[in-house]
Amino acid sequence: MPAGVLPRPSRTTASPADGIPRRRTRALALAEARWAGAALALFLLALPLDLTGAPGWTWGPLYALVYAAGGWEPALSGLRELREKVLDVDLLMIVAALGAASIGQVRDGALLIVIFAASGALEALATARTRDAVRGLLDLAPATATRIVADGGEESVATEDLAVGDVIRIRPGERVGADGRVLDGASEVDQATITGEPLPTVKEPGDTVFAGTLNGTGTLRVAVERDASASVIARIVAMTEEASRTKAPTQLFIEKVEQRYSLGMVAATLAVFLVPLLLGGDMTDSLLRAMTFMIVASPCAVVLATMPPLLSAMANAGRHGVLVKSAVVMERLGQADAVALDKTGTLTEGTPRVTRVLPLPGSGLTADALLTLAAAAEHPSEHPLARAVVNAAQEGGLPLLPATGFTSEPGTGVVATVGDHRIAAGSPARLLRDPAAPEAPEAAGTAAAAAAAAAVAGLEETGCTAVLVLRDGMPVGVLGISDRIRRDAASTVASLARLTGGSPVLLTGDHPRAAARLAAEAGITDVRAGLLPQDKAAAVREQEQAGRRVLVVGDGVNDAPALAAAHIGIAMGRAGSDLALETADAVIIRDELATVPAVVALSRATRRLVVQNLAIAGLFISVLAVWDLAGHLPLPLGVLGHEGSTVLVGLNGLRLLRESAWRRAAGQGGAGSPGRALPATVTG
Repeated sequence: MPAGVLPRPSRTTASPADGIPRRRTRALALAEARWAGAALALFLLALPLDLTGAPGWTWGPLYALVYAAGGWEPALSGLRELREKVLDVDLLMIVAALGAASIGQVRDGALLIVIFAASGALEALATARTRDAVRGLLDLAPATATRIVADGGEESVATEDLAVGDVIRIRPGERVGADGRVLDGASEVDQATITGEPLPTVKEPGDTVFAGTLNGTGTLRVAVERDASASVIARIVAMTEEASRTKAPTQLFIEKVEQRYSLGMVAATLAVFLVPLLLGGDMTDSLLRAMTFMIVASPCAVVLATMPPLLSAMANAGRHGVLVKSAVVMERLGQADAVALDKTGTLTEGTPRVTRVLPLPGSGLTADALLTLAAAAEHPSEHPLARAVVNAAQEGGLPLLPATGFTSEPGTGVVATVGDHRIAAGSPARLLRDPAAPEAPEAAGTAAAAAAAAAVAGLEETGCTAVLVLRDGMPVGVLGISDRIRRDAASTVASLARLTGGSPVLLTGDHPRAAARLAAEAGITDVRAGLLPQDKAAAVREQEQAGRRVLVVGDGVNDAPALAAAHIGIAMGRAGSDLALETADAVIIRDELATVPAVVALSRATRRLVVQNLAIAGLFISVLAVWDLAGHLPLPLGVLGHEGSTVLVGLNGLRLLRESAWRRAAGQGGAGSPGRALPATVTG
């Protein structure tokens, strides 16, 4: 193997590391879901009896129970709204179903009841799951903390009782109880839940720590600087809930449309019934004409004009690894005209990997020999960087040599005896410059140290994390570790730019150099690094206020406020946190980033087909309604026209279930087109 060359290992995916307690409301725990399930079961029992010509007493009561199970709740809600002088479409659907039953179309009315009951249950479940995730996030902060009292002793207190100025002790493996500043001690803290950075951050006196983050192997003494209600975690929850509420104006617009439609249809039906009576017409004929109008003007075809295409597109996307949570989301995906992408776990694989192995001149080591020594020393360690070194050696087929006398110093590195040599691996800054660090006195001031410093600077300029390796106190090599970009990142960025007409923006809590390096590889020019969750959400709101409809793609807790603030949010499923998965409108189950532009293109195709179906449904309703009003439309012909239009738009919508529909969307989104090739190997 050439010096400094690492084979590209097989692709793996990081497992969730947020540690968020999982709260999940079961579907059947919701009354809406239980009633919808009962209505569906009763309908499925009645339907075969009805279609096979069984006596009416066998299926009639079952249909009646369908009406009762699926219709009582929207009817009651609609009546309450009516008392407030608001007529919504749910009540109108109940009236239409009862009207259909009154003239013998019991089956059609029951089907309409089932559709609306199922829709209400899904909406209730989505709302409950989002609330579960937000409550689970609050559980990140520990229930108790160790407070240091005036005489130097310790006491265990509830974290909500901590006050600004209190001093707490955080032992190895504990979660930080409050936002604060380190007074003394050194450790490495995993704060991926807040910043999204994949690697633990060294915390020393003067550094800030956040509630809910996970302490490493050192002990910290921290001064509390924020109350529990003002912690970063608490603010993430508040921003997520607030941003979710900002979607209400769209819902208000839909309600206005429903109100106008409902009022118009009720007025028209009453007019069809009453006007002939006032002119001396026969009451039976007037009632029959009004019921015929109720049937032909009922929105069944309009409902099916939109739902089958959207549901078919959702099912097709699901087969290809994209979970779209609702039909509304499926429609909104195609409206995005700006994209914001997270870095770690979204554009990258989310797992640190060794990408450079640089033996120093005069060390007498090859790249393989250097990696072998480092892996032997790091093998007993559980640090993510150590795991990356050991994995690189194993994937390269290198032996893991036995090591003795292993010690680990938080923030510095590890030391172990490998063969006849004392091997140290860790932070270049501490090993080269800190006189208190192990092995440092022998290494400092030598030509090898100067060469090592130059190699470290070169790696850090590219955004890599550098690990220095010492042999018997002298620098012998440097390892570069970074979170590797996904294979399809560049092509996905290019495809999203074509679809939206503008280049995506990168929003990350990572360091600017690492963010700039990855952005250059992915083809992104607008990079915003070092962002906390509120900064990401603010960047999204800024674009939204400028009139853009922003699509946000992320995976961590720190992305949740931005996902909620966006016009549409997509979470990466395998490594995504619970809160991100619940807050997002869609989830990429298989972690295939290229499916993002594909599902956006599929949404746009769906919207075009919905417009076609609405035109067909509108044409049928208009023709049949005018026929009934201006002439004499026989009831059987009215039912035939109504059912025919319903079937026609339904079948048209089901075309999106075909595999070819996804292939066309993938082609339009560029998911199948080759992007800029990434190197299979990295040379030193």
